[in-house]
Amino acid sequence: MSQEFPVRRLRIMILLAMALAVLVLPAGFATAQDKPLPSECLAMAQSLPRVRYASLSRVAADSGAVTITYAGHSTYIIETPGNVAIATDFSGAYTAGKSPNVVTMNRAHSTHYTLHPDPGIAHVLHGWGEGGQPARHSRMIGDVLIRNVTTDIRAFRFDSEALQKDGNSIFIFEVAGLCIGHLGHLHHPLDETHYAAIGRLDIVMVPIDGTFTMSLDGISEITRRLRSSIVLPMHRFATPLSDFLARMNGQFEMDIRPERSFSVSRNTLPKKPTMIVLDGV
Repeated sequence: MSQEFPVRRLRIMILLAMALAVLVLPAGFATAQDKPLPSECLAMAQSLPRVRYASLSRVAADSGAVTITYAGHSTYIIETPGNVAIATDFSGAYTAGKSPNVVTMNRAHSTHYTLHPDPGIAHVLHGWGEGGQPARHSRMIGDVLIRNVTTDIRAFRFDSEALQKDGNSIFIFEVAGLCIGHLGHLHHPLDETHYAAIGRLDIVMVPIDGTFTMSLDGISEITRRLRSSIVLPMHRFATPLSDFLARMNGQFEMDIRPERSFSVSRNTLPKKPTMIVLDGV
């Protein structure tokens, strides 16, 4: 008998083993190259004139309320009508007493990620890729579509010229007719390709430290351009809220609340764009 048959048989066995390995991956395993799913927020943004506040068009049906809680630093907890609990820029240090089953992370600093999350967390989504490839997330988890748009991060804290490509992700959560965005640890202005990939955002979570991420002028320009109904500041440190609001050119109302949580649906979005400051921010 020739040696060709055993070699061919071995190849077949290897291929079968590889296929089986893919089938038995745990549900929470987040591949860095998810196949894009249809996005309602992208479709709406493309159909509306840029001069309007995209979030004020009641195109999508109201599908219940989403509860948003400020946990600390850059971590917000988003709880959906379908009982999905998402923690943004999750390091494990900020939970507000809640147990997320989905976490997103960015790796600019250790306060925005952990490599050892609780094994009980079903879905762990990294904002960075591996092997030189960008992270590409687009997945339905319960009643929420989670996708990302990558941006670059500084290789060194205060060196704006040295950037690591695709080290940060803007995560977008599409649920209950709402488009919710978290800018992560954003280090540079967005270009037209970023805005096109983000689409419409009804609610946006924005870092306003003015130093470690972007200048207040830079992040204010992005916030004005996104034209969201609700702006949720985060990553504030000692930045006076008035310094950020002053750069909004009177386009946003200020709503300071004593609670750490609030609930919102499409039908209860404010008529004028509003910066909501929750307790702890």
